[in-house]
Amino acid sequence: MTRQQRIAALKAAAKDRILILDGSWGVMIQRRGLEEADYRGDRFREAEYPGQMKGNNDILCLTRPDIVTALHDAYYGAGADISETNTFSATVIAQDDYKLDPQSVWDINLEGAKLGRAAADAWTAKTPDKPRFLAGSIGPLNKMLSMSSDVNDPGARSVTFDEVYEAYRQQIRALNEGGVDLYLIETITDTLNCKAAIKAIMDLEEEGMDKLPIWISGTITDRSGRTLSGQTVEAFWNSVRHAKPFAIGFNCALGADLMRPHIAALSRVADTLVAAYPNAGLPNEMGQYDEQPDETSNFVGSWARDGLVNILGGCCGTTPEHIAAIAKAVEGVKPRNPAPSKHTMRLSGLEPFEVTS
Repeated sequence: MTRQQRIAALKAAAKDRILILDGSWGVMIQRRGLEEADYRGDRFREAEYPGQMKGNNDILCLTRPDIVTALHDAYYGAGADISETNTFSATVIAQDDYKLDPQSVWDINLEGAKLGRAAADAWTAKTPDKPRFLAGSIGPLNKMLSMSSDVNDPGARSVTFDEVYEAYRQQIRALNEGGVDLYLIETITDTLNCKAAIKAIMDLEEEGMDKLPIWISGTITDRSGRTLSGQTVEAFWNSVRHAKPFAIGFNCALGADLMRPHIAALSRVADTLVAAYPNAGLPNEMGQYDEQPDETSNFVGSWARDGLVNILGGCCGTTPEHIAAIAKAVEGVKPRNPAPSKHTMRLSGLEPFEVTS
């Protein structure tokens, strides 16, 4: 299939059933017990790249592509319709922690997309009635535009909007060239960072780059019901709805039991698909996730039956077993109908504001 045919198939599938996203990559890579040499490979020798490279999971796209392909296969095999590229932190800003050069960051995104594309196409060839899709993972940065980097100086920022925009622009170009079907701007803690990514996508499309669906996924960081940059659920939606996203939702930070009210709130106002991929509960004292696949699937299965969601998956602590259980729990359940569009002006700061005549 061509890219446009795949996008059409994705949209058709979303009308027909609840789509399934993959689960955690971090927990599965951690299980491999990789050493420094696995991360460095032949390309990133210590003399040229000093410091520790272990833990930089994105670099495995270049040094251990076999692991990346195996994880795509594991999640597609578990029933995922969509898998993400292994590029969550593949921007020049985030990779500066490892002193990676811009060309290496570009290559991570390009090769990560190519690996995912090959895996998705192979699975589609095996099961043409269930095509598989590839989402380009665009994660948050370790620097925020909305919050001060110095507790003593509210106006201090360690990065500018233009720098964030350019970092995302490079990542998006490489993901597009590598063959992704859609963009997933995910784990958003700072809406202004997200808006820089959205602007980068829109500008590149105006310059002639292939137009792809955009999926936006924020993070509610605690029981306050707000993002880290302080927005309520509806304010967050009002801030990004101009992008006309294919899907909007939340992931990470919370388990499914605590995430439900926020997904329900979003479901009431969003005139597009709603997606959610929670953690496997909250971490225990050792930082491990104890929630079992049947528990997670019971939680999110009830969301589906109550008509709250269109796409489900897993974040931290979830495995192919969790994804298989979720897929089984929502089999045959009709997807949510998007909320009707309101022809009113809706604004947002930290709270939403609606102007009616």
